[in-house]
Amino acid sequence: MPPAEQRSPELDARAIHHYVIALGSNKRHPKIGAPGSIVSAAFEALNASPVWVLRHSKLFSSRPVGPSLRRYVNAAALVETTLEPDELLGHLKNLEARFGRRISGQAWRARVLDLDIILWSGGIWAEPQLSVPHRLFRSRTFVLGPVVTIAPDWRDPISGLSIRHLKVRLDRAGRQS
Repeated sequence: MPPAEQRSPELDARAIHHYVIALGSNKRHPKIGAPGSIVSAAFEALNASPVWVLRHSKLFSSRPVGPSLRRYVNAAALVETTLEPDELLGHLKNLEARFGRRISGQAWRARVLDLDIILWSGGIWAEPQLSVPHRLFRSRTFVLGPVVTIAPDWRDPISGLSIRHLKVRLDRAGRQS
């Protein structure tokens, strides 16, 4: 967030929210390059008004979910903004479109950039187009792995468990199966 002397009065009048955003890519971009470069460029693009990146994870590699055969590069960012969850979703969708993502066709196919709101400092948001916390984040290693490195003590408002605890549970369940 810019220092108080650089903020507009309208920004100070709105509540400041923190979010955990998951980033993923498994498709080359003709100008940016490989998925790792895309996620790194997305960190930079995300860190611009009205969103500020406070911390971000390193890049992780993961197997795809669904029909895509290409491995993913995943990461997470802790961000600060005055945007409400539905406004942030619109901002993220615009950012995905700027990177060349098309929203049509088969679910879980290869994509240039995927940005998901995982957690929100306001707790729970439930609307038809957006659920926060993300419904599936507790069962996804490719989400919890990056998130635990930037927000290990953040508590899931539904289970009450910290990200660290959720990751340990998921790891244990994976070893047993």
